[in-house]
Amino acid sequence: MPLIKIETSIKLSDEKKMELVAKLSTIVSQATGKPEQYVMAAITDAQISMAGEIGPAAFIDVRSIGSINRQVNERISKEVKTLLEKDVNISGNRIYINFTDIPAGNWGWDGSTFG
Repeated sequence: MPLIKIETSIKLSDEKKMELVAKLSTIVSQATGKPEQYVMAAITDAQISMAGEIGPAAFIDVRSIGSINRQVNERISKEVKTLLEKDVNISGNRIYINFTDIPAGNWGWDGSTFG
């Protein structure tokens, strides 16, 4: 049930996107302690202006049922920043991350909800 979704102004090849979503899925699974079989990771292209400038940037949305807390958020933030700086050349000061803890009854899956 954890989700990490990245919108980035960097145009990435399909191969690079697949490589990154696999790494992101592992980061979120390990940080939250949730089985990777429930993690969803996605990357989409976007036009982004940050600090009044067009350029390399990313907005990241992380959602989960539970496991969203300061320690987990800081770990994900650090690991994703490092990944994007290294693999995509986006500076950490051009990345925003939003963390949301979703009530189990508000997350649907397989024709039902988790709560």
